[in-house]
Amino acid sequence: MDLPIVVGVDGSEPSLRAVDWAADAAVLRGVPLRLVYASLWERYEGAALAQDLGKPAEQVRAEDIVQTAARRAERRQVDVQISTDLLPEEPEYALVRESRDAALLVTGTRGRSGITEALLGSVSLTVAGHTHCPMVVVRGSHDNQVRSGTHARVVVGVGERRMAPAAVRFASDEARRRGAVLEAVRAWRCPAHETTDHPLPAGEPARMHEQQAVEVLEKALHDVSADVETHRRAVEGTTRNVLADASRGADLLVIGAERRHRHFGLQLGRVAHGVLHHSACPVAIVPERE
Repeated sequence: MDLPIVVGVDGSEPSLRAVDWAADAAVLRGVPLRLVYASLWERYEGAALAQDLGKPAEQVRAEDIVQTAARRAERRQVDVQISTDLLPEEPEYALVRESRDAALLVTGTRGRSGITEALLGSVSLTVAGHTHCPMVVVRGSHDNQVRSGTHARVVVGVGERRMAPAAVRFASDEARRRGAVLEAVRAWRCPAHETTDHPLPAGEPARMHEQQAVEVLEKALHDVSADVETHRRAVEGTTRNVLADASRGADLLVIGAERRHRHFGLQLGRVAHGVLHHSACPVAIVPERE
């Protein structure tokens, strides 16, 4: 059986936009859609109360949340296969566990006190740091980025330490499914001391760093299928700012995240953390295996 796309829902409008995005992606991939709501309502309202008074209020609310999300997905894509589940545990742990048996994990954003979505919600940020499968965070009002292909452009960030093969493969597959251009972006910077004290002619250090970035891009895209149109961009600047700028004309921004051996799995670096907060389009976090 094909692994599903799992969406974490909480009743908020951002999570419903994530449902829209995921429904489109499920049809595009030909996989089921699984909608989950996680809460510790049982801990606070208890099974005894449920037996005495019928369903506790929080359970009723939880059921309404997933049913509303399911109806939204059905309206979005009538052919998508949908299942729902209520998980009596902390959302962060529930979604990380769900990611073990998912093709893709999708969440929305939720700003502080519901005032703004400029900052990523704590649940999405925590899960993004520990997911076992690729995860997409659907930012802002970008609810049509799969269905209509607004920009027909998938951007993948190529990092400094490694070629991010899993991220490039994921981005390439997404570009192929969408009929979009794959654009690989690598940021480079010329250290200040090289521009003042370096014995090479003026401007040469910068050209060296730019050429090195171009070479890294070539290696990163070496195995991308010829049926995917690819572009390469080496851009001077900090990685976070360069990728945030690139996201403004993209349908999806893909970045790799290295798996580090810590007490709770994958940890996000500063670049991934910054991109998740500032991207202008949905962001895919792809765990890189050692």
